[in-house]
Amino acid sequence: MDINAIAVTATAIATQVGLKILGAAVLWFVGRRLIHFTGSILSKALARQSLDFTISGYIKSTVTVLLNIALIVALLGFFGVETTTFAALLAAGGVAIGVAWSGLLANFAAGVFIVILRPFKVGDFVTAGGVTGTISHIGLFGTTIDTPDNVQTIVGNNKILSDNIQNFSSNPYRRVDLLAQLDHGSDHNVAISILKDRLAKIPNVIQTPAPEVDILQFNMAGPVLAVRPYCHNSNYWQVYFDANKLIRESFGEAGFAAPGQHVMLHNAQ
Repeated sequence: MDINAIAVTATAIATQVGLKILGAAVLWFVGRRLIHFTGSILSKALARQSLDFTISGYIKSTVTVLLNIALIVALLGFFGVETTTFAALLAAGGVAIGVAWSGLLANFAAGVFIVILRPFKVGDFVTAGGVTGTISHIGLFGTTIDTPDNVQTIVGNNKILSDNIQNFSSNPYRRVDLLAQLDHGSDHNVAISILKDRLAKIPNVIQTPAPEVDILQFNMAGPVLAVRPYCHNSNYWQVYFDANKLIRESFGEAGFAAPGQHVMLHNAQ
Protein backbone atom coordinates (compact mmCIF):
# COMPACT_ATOMS: atom_id res chain seq x y z
CA MET A 1 0.00 0.00 0.00
CA ASP A 2 1.41 3.34 -1.07
CA ILE A 3 1.08 5.63 1.95
CA ASN A 4 2.13 8.67 -0.01
CA ALA A 5 -0.56 8.07 -2.65
CA ILE A 6 -3.22 7.66 0.03
CA ALA A 7 -2.05 10.85 1.72
CA VAL A 8 -2.14 12.76 -1.54
CA THR A 9 -5.64 11.43 -2.33
CA ALA A 10 -6.90 12.21 1.20
CA THR A 11 -5.41 15.69 1.01
CA ALA A 12 -7.09 16.31 -2.34
CA ILE A 13 -10.45 15.06 -1.06
CA ALA A 14 -10.18 17.08 2.14
CA THR A 15 -9.23 20.15 0.16
CA GLN A 16 -12.17 19.65 -2.20
CA VAL A 17 -14.61 19.11 0.70
CA GLY A 18 -13.17 22.09 2.56
CA LEU A 19 -13.56 24.31 -0.47
CA LYS A 20 -17.13 23.04 -0.89
CA ILE A 21 -17.94 23.86 2.74
CA LEU A 22 -16.25 27.24 2.46
CA GLY A 23 -18.10 28.01 -0.75
CA ALA A 24 -21.40 26.90 0.84
CA ALA A 25 -20.74 29.14 3.86
CA VAL A 26 -20.00 32.09 1.60
CA LEU A 27 -23.11 31.34 -0.48
CA TRP A 28 -25.24 31.10 2.68
CA PHE A 29 -23.87 34.35 4.11
CA VAL A 30 -24.24 36.27 0.85
CA GLY A 31 -27.69 34.76 0.22
CA ARG A 32 -28.95 35.72 3.68
CA ARG A 33 -27.64 39.26 3.26
CA LEU A 34 -29.35 39.54 -0.11
CA ILE A 35 -32.62 38.22 1.33
CA HIS A 36 -32.43 40.75 4.17
CA PHE A 37 -31.64 43.53 1.68
CA THR A 38 -34.53 42.44 -0.57
CA GLY A 39 -36.88 42.43 2.44
CA SER A 40 -35.85 45.99 3.35
CA ILE A 41 -36.34 47.22 -0.22
CA LEU A 42 -39.72 45.48 -0.41
CA SER A 43 -40.84 47.00 2.91
CA LYS A 44 -39.96 50.52 1.69
CA ALA A 45 -41.73 49.91 -1.63
CA LEU A 46 -44.88 48.67 0.10
CA ALA A 47 -44.78 51.61 2.51
CA ARG A 48 -44.73 54.03 -0.44
CA GLN A 49 -47.83 52.31 -1.81
CA SER A 50 -49.67 53.03 1.49
CA LEU A 51 -50.78 49.42 1.81
CA ASP A 52 -52.38 48.14 4.99
CA PHE A 53 -49.79 47.01 7.56
CA THR A 54 -51.21 43.48 7.66
CA ILE A 55 -51.18 43.04 3.88
CA SER A 56 -47.62 44.34 3.55
CA GLY A 57 -46.57 42.00 6.37
CA TYR A 58 -48.09 39.02 4.56
CA ILE A 59 -46.34 39.92 1.30
CA LYS A 60 -42.96 40.40 2.97
CA SER A 61 -43.25 37.13 4.95
CA THR A 62 -44.23 35.16 1.84
CA VAL A 63 -41.36 36.56 -0.27
CA THR A 64 -38.86 35.94 2.54
CA VAL A 65 -39.94 32.30 2.95
CA LEU A 66 -39.75 31.67 -0.80
CA LEU A 67 -36.27 33.22 -1.04
CA ASN A 68 -35.02 31.11 1.87
CA ILE A 69 -36.34 27.95 0.22
CA ALA A 70 -34.60 28.94 -3.02
CA LEU A 71 -31.35 29.50 -1.09
CA ILE A 72 -31.56 26.05 0.54
CA VAL A 73 -32.21 24.41 -2.85
CA ALA A 74 -29.21 26.28 -4.30
CA LEU A 75 -26.99 25.03 -1.46
CA LEU A 76 -28.12 21.44 -2.02
CA GLY A 77 -27.38 21.81 -5.74
CA PHE A 78 -23.95 23.22 -4.86
CA PHE A 79 -23.18 20.00 -2.96
CA GLY A 80 -24.35 17.91 -5.90
CA VAL A 81 -27.75 16.89 -4.51
CA GLU A 82 -30.32 16.32 -7.25
CA THR A 83 -32.78 19.17 -6.78
CA THR A 84 -35.58 17.44 -8.68
CA THR A 85 -35.46 14.64 -6.12
CA PHE A 86 -35.48 17.25 -3.38
CA ALA A 87 -38.52 18.90 -4.93
CA ALA A 88 -40.36 15.56 -4.94
CA LEU A 89 -39.41 14.97 -1.31
CA LEU A 90 -40.52 18.49 -0.46
CA ALA A 91 -43.89 17.90 -2.12
CA ALA A 92 -44.36 14.60 -0.30
CA GLY A 93 -43.35 16.24 2.97
CA GLY A 94 -45.80 19.05 2.27
CA VAL A 95 -48.63 16.55 1.90
CA ALA A 96 -47.66 14.80 5.14
CA ILE A 97 -47.36 18.09 6.99
CA GLY A 98 -50.68 19.23 5.52
CA VAL A 99 -52.42 16.15 6.92
CA ALA A 100 -50.74 16.45 10.31
CA TRP A 101 -51.15 20.20 10.58
CA SER A 102 -54.59 20.60 9.07
CA GLY A 103 -55.58 22.92 11.91
CA LEU A 104 -52.64 25.23 11.24
CA LEU A 105 -53.40 25.26 7.52
CA ALA A 106 -57.03 26.10 8.31
CA ASN A 107 -55.81 29.01 10.43
CA PHE A 108 -53.51 30.11 7.59
CA ALA A 109 -56.34 30.00 5.04
CA ALA A 110 -58.60 31.92 7.43
CA GLY A 111 -55.84 34.48 7.89
CA VAL A 112 -55.69 35.02 4.13
CA PHE A 113 -59.46 35.60 4.02
CA ILE A 114 -59.24 37.99 6.98
CA VAL A 115 -56.69 40.04 5.05
CA ILE A 116 -58.86 39.98 1.91
CA LEU A 117 -62.25 40.58 3.55
CA ARG A 118 -60.86 42.93 6.23
CA PRO A 119 -63.59 42.60 8.90
CA PHE A 120 -61.21 44.50 11.19
CA LYS A 121 -57.76 46.10 11.20
CA VAL A 122 -55.01 46.74 13.73
CA GLY A 123 -56.28 49.16 16.39
CA ASP A 124 -59.97 48.19 16.12
CA PHE A 125 -61.91 47.26 19.27
CA VAL A 126 -63.70 44.00 18.53
CA THR A 127 -65.25 40.84 19.87
CA ALA A 128 -63.82 37.97 17.82
CA GLY A 129 -63.48 34.28 18.63
CA GLY A 130 -65.11 34.89 22.00
CA VAL A 131 -62.49 37.50 23.03
CA THR A 132 -63.15 41.23 23.40
CA GLY A 133 -60.33 43.71 23.06
CA THR A 134 -58.14 45.78 20.75
CA ILE A 135 -56.48 44.18 17.72
CA SER A 136 -52.70 44.55 18.11
CA HIS A 137 -51.46 42.16 15.41
CA ILE A 138 -52.92 40.02 12.61
CA GLY A 139 -50.58 37.09 11.95
CA LEU A 140 -50.39 34.23 9.48
CA PHE A 141 -52.05 31.77 11.86
CA GLY A 142 -53.48 33.81 14.72
CA THR A 143 -54.66 37.27 15.69
CA THR A 144 -53.38 39.00 18.82
CA ILE A 145 -55.98 40.84 20.91
CA ASP A 146 -55.24 43.01 23.96
CA THR A 147 -58.20 42.71 26.34
CA PRO A 148 -59.44 45.72 28.38
CA ASP A 149 -57.63 44.34 31.47
CA ASN A 150 -54.38 44.40 29.42
CA VAL A 151 -54.03 40.66 28.83
CA GLN A 152 -52.51 39.66 25.48
CA THR A 153 -54.64 36.91 23.92
CA ILE A 154 -53.82 35.06 20.70
CA VAL A 155 -56.83 33.59 18.90
CA GLY A 156 -56.60 31.20 15.94
CA ASN A 157 -57.74 32.82 12.69
CA ASN A 158 -60.00 29.88 11.87
CA LYS A 159 -61.89 30.30 15.15
CA ILE A 160 -62.30 34.02 14.46
CA LEU A 161 -63.60 33.54 10.92
CA SER A 162 -65.96 30.70 11.88
CA ASP A 163 -67.58 32.74 14.67
CA ASN A 164 -69.44 36.04 14.86
CA ILE A 165 -67.29 39.19 14.68
CA GLN A 166 -68.37 42.43 16.34
CA ASN A 167 -66.34 45.48 15.32
CA PHE A 168 -67.09 48.35 17.69
CA SER A 169 -64.76 50.71 15.81
CA SER A 170 -66.43 50.49 12.39
CA ASN A 171 -69.29 52.90 13.11
CA PRO A 172 -68.65 56.51 14.17
CA TYR A 173 -70.45 56.13 17.53
CA ARG A 174 -72.02 53.54 19.84
CA ARG A 175 -74.71 53.48 22.53
CA VAL A 176 -74.08 53.12 26.25
CA ASP A 177 -76.84 51.00 27.84
CA LEU A 178 -77.59 51.71 31.51
CA LEU A 179 -80.52 51.11 33.86
CA ALA A 180 -81.93 53.44 36.55
CA GLN A 181 -84.25 52.03 39.22
CA LEU A 182 -87.01 54.28 40.57
CA ASP A 183 -89.23 53.85 43.60
CA HIS A 184 -92.98 53.47 43.12
CA GLY A 185 -93.54 56.87 44.70
CA SER A 186 -91.07 58.76 42.46
CA ASP A 187 -92.31 60.80 39.50
CA HIS A 188 -90.82 59.11 36.45
CA ASN A 189 -91.49 62.16 34.23
CA VAL A 190 -89.34 64.36 36.47
CA ALA A 191 -86.60 61.70 36.53
CA ILE A 192 -86.64 61.39 32.74
CA SER A 193 -86.47 65.16 32.27
CA ILE A 194 -83.57 65.56 34.72
CA LEU A 195 -81.53 62.75 33.15
CA LYS A 196 -82.07 63.89 29.56
CA ASP A 197 -80.95 67.41 30.43
CA ARG A 198 -77.87 66.40 32.44
CA LEU A 199 -76.74 63.50 30.21
CA ALA A 200 -76.21 65.88 27.30
CA LYS A 201 -73.72 67.83 29.42
CA ILE A 202 -71.44 64.86 30.16
CA PRO A 203 -68.10 65.27 28.32
CA ASN A 204 -67.86 63.28 25.06
CA VAL A 205 -71.60 62.50 24.89
CA ILE A 206 -72.63 63.35 21.32
CA GLN A 207 -75.75 65.39 20.65
CA THR A 208 -76.89 63.50 17.54
CA PRO A 209 -78.46 61.14 18.26
CA ALA A 210 -79.59 62.67 21.54
CA PRO A 211 -79.48 60.65 24.79
CA GLU A 212 -82.53 58.42 25.29
CA VAL A 213 -84.28 57.99 28.65
CA ASP A 214 -87.60 56.17 29.06
CA ILE A 215 -89.37 53.49 31.06
CA LEU A 216 -88.06 50.08 30.07
CA GLN A 217 -89.89 47.77 32.49
CA PHE A 218 -91.41 47.42 35.94
CA ASN A 219 -90.41 45.30 38.90
CA MET A 220 -91.44 45.00 42.55
CA ALA A 221 -89.38 48.10 43.47
CA GLY A 222 -90.90 50.36 40.81
CA PRO A 223 -90.28 51.48 37.21
CA VAL A 224 -86.89 50.85 35.59
CA LEU A 225 -85.57 53.53 33.24
CA ALA A 226 -83.42 52.79 30.21
CA VAL A 227 -80.62 55.39 30.13
CA ARG A 228 -78.85 55.47 26.76
CA PRO A 229 -76.33 58.17 25.86
CA TYR A 230 -74.26 57.92 22.67
CA CYS A 231 -70.51 58.48 22.32
CA HIS A 232 -67.48 57.58 20.24
CA ASN A 233 -65.98 54.17 20.91
CA SER A 234 -62.80 55.55 22.49
CA ASN A 235 -64.89 57.37 25.14
CA TYR A 236 -67.22 54.47 25.95
CA TRP A 237 -66.03 53.65 29.49
CA GLN A 238 -65.60 57.28 30.50
CA VAL A 239 -69.21 58.00 29.50
CA TYR A 240 -70.39 54.74 31.09
CA PHE A 241 -68.96 55.58 34.51
CA ASP A 242 -69.87 59.28 34.34
CA ALA A 243 -73.48 58.45 33.43
CA ASN A 244 -73.78 55.97 36.31
CA LYS A 245 -72.44 58.59 38.71
CA LEU A 246 -74.85 61.14 37.25
CA ILE A 247 -77.87 58.87 37.85
CA ARG A 248 -76.92 58.43 41.51
CA GLU A 249 -76.28 62.13 42.14
CA SER A 250 -79.33 63.36 40.21
CA PHE A 251 -81.79 61.12 42.03
CA GLY A 252 -80.26 62.08 45.38
CA GLU A 253 -80.49 65.81 44.64
CA ALA A 254 -84.11 65.41 43.46
CA GLY A 255 -85.03 63.77 46.76
CA PHE A 256 -86.20 60.49 45.26
CA ALA A 257 -86.69 57.76 47.81
CA ALA A 258 -84.36 54.79 47.70
CA PRO A 259 -86.14 52.01 45.79
CA GLY A 260 -87.17 48.97 47.77
CA GLN A 261 -89.33 45.97 47.04
CA HIS A 262 -92.93 46.29 48.26
CA VAL A 263 -95.07 43.28 49.13
CA MET A 264 -98.75 43.53 50.11
CA LEU A 265 -100.12 40.78 52.33
CA HIS A 266 -103.84 40.01 52.55
CA ASN A 267 -105.21 38.18 55.57
CA ALA A 268 -107.69 35.66 54.25
CA GLN A 269 -110.48 34.88 56.76
